[in-house]
Amino acid sequence: LFVSVSVAEKRNMLNEGITSNPIDRPVKAERAKKTLSRVALFLGELRDGLTMINMQNAYLITSKAYTEKQAGIMFFVFGMSQFLFQTPAGYLMDYSDKKVLLLGFSAVGTTLLTLATAAFATDNGGNLAFMVFVKFLQGAITALIPPGLNSITQGIVGTVGMTSQVAQNEMMNHLGTAIIVLTGSLLAFWLYPNIGLLFIVSPLACIGVVYYLTQIRPGDIDHNAARGLVETSKTTLKKESFDGTGAPYSPPSLDAQSSSYDSPKNMKFIPSFSFGLGESPSRTSFDNNGQKQADTPLQILKDPKLLVFVMICFTFHLSNGTVLPLVMQALAIGNGRAGILMSGLCIIVAQTFMVMSASICGKYSGIYGRKPLFLIGILSVPVRCCLLTLLLHIKESYNDNEGYYNDGYYNDNNNNGGPPAWLDIVILSTQALDGVGAGVFGTMYVLVTSDISGGTGRFSLTLGLTTAAMSIGGTVSGYLGQALAQDIGYRQAFMILGSMALFPAILYFLCMPETLPEKDKPLNEIAEGDEDEDETTYKQVV
Repeated sequence: LFVSVSVAEKRNMLNEGITSNPIDRPVKAERAKKTLSRVALFLGELRDGLTMINMQNAYLITSKAYTEKQAGIMFFVFGMSQFLFQTPAGYLMDYSDKKVLLLGFSAVGTTLLTLATAAFATDNGGNLAFMVFVKFLQGAITALIPPGLNSITQGIVGTVGMTSQVAQNEMMNHLGTAIIVLTGSLLAFWLYPNIGLLFIVSPLACIGVVYYLTQIRPGDIDHNAARGLVETSKTTLKKESFDGTGAPYSPPSLDAQSSSYDSPKNMKFIPSFSFGLGESPSRTSFDNNGQKQADTPLQILKDPKLLVFVMICFTFHLSNGTVLPLVMQALAIGNGRAGILMSGLCIIVAQTFMVMSASICGKYSGIYGRKPLFLIGILSVPVRCCLLTLLLHIKESYNDNEGYYNDGYYNDNNNNGGPPAWLDIVILSTQALDGVGAGVFGTMYVLVTSDISGGTGRFSLTLGLTTAAMSIGGTVSGYLGQALAQDIGYRQAFMILGSMALFPAILYFLCMPETLPEKDKPLNEIAEGDEDEDETTYKQVV
């Protein structure tokens, strides 16, 4: 059996003072990281509820005769609930050592509520109040998923390993979403017009999430690293344990009571409930025993980089959050079962390009920094909206005959010709830009949040703040976009959203510094003595 050791890993070992052969058994982080990737694969559909939320949108409008505003109200409440609970969820993840249990609970909960939406929705929004309540609960439960997954990730690989592992998680996440949505779209095509059974894919994904979460052992997660209190996770270099508990393999030393690998009861990872009122804004504090403590929430909120980044997250999702649902609806309305399939393909095309975007971010954000890639992702939104506006203008130019909707979409109940099929295909292809924008943003916002929160011990809380900004932005965007589409038309809605998307790009370019830590930049260089070695060497293990 052989285990690969990259040059970066060897350099990290040297930085830790490890000069002897560090691997004589498999490193347990390798197993934990593979398990984490499989969790991300199945969590794709469940991660923030938005994938199946978009499919629910199309389902409710096409199969249950909901209006755009009725669907917009439901998902406005969903997003507001996420916003309200996102920051408390992040604080809870920093405080708790039951991160795996909380993540599993949220996956099961959102699955049950997705099935309730499909099972209990009535025609024309007859029980709209009940459905709004269901979405409120679902938003609260899904708020646990982003900080849960990412804090577990950071607890396994540490801050220094986040770039590659977050990119890997995002790639697997988008791949899983594409597979699940493709399955659901084919089911919807075959079952049309009674397409409620397509949501059977949700519990199938949940089973995979729960199974692989059970494979993550308690000792796999360094809770100090998970919170961002320390930069490296002891898990990354610790030898594998074969006792089934995840405890360290090494025998206890005489000073074991001070080891961060003690049982969770002895680990100093529980943050203070102090909110820092009247305290010094110092970034690092220690208790009476000299142990490093987490920053207070007030200290976190004083960071100007975080405040700027929260505004960027909000304005980006304010402009981008509703574009995908509008494109899906534009392709679904009046096109019968083919329209349902096309709307599903919108997600699949986007997710496919998101896999590639996440891979690029993982490879190059540590070389060229976070800012250039982030700007490319943000600027893809106004370009995409501009193309959609142009394409819908061309489509509306075919509105010379009766049998069309007000927005120029052909009503297949009146076969008087109509826009050519290639227009729908070109509209669908613009989802590649969604893969660039959302794919880059989904990876980079976690990395930038990790950069900003490094050493504070409040990674999940900080991630909760940035994710909450995304939630409220996407929520307002959802209702705004649906209202614009219904009142003034889809083309005009895309024009307005594209103009709005320029603001976060300008704000990031002018006000946001490069956040890639200096300690991460030398990762592109080979450690002294390794210049002539291949990038990866292999050592035999027992």
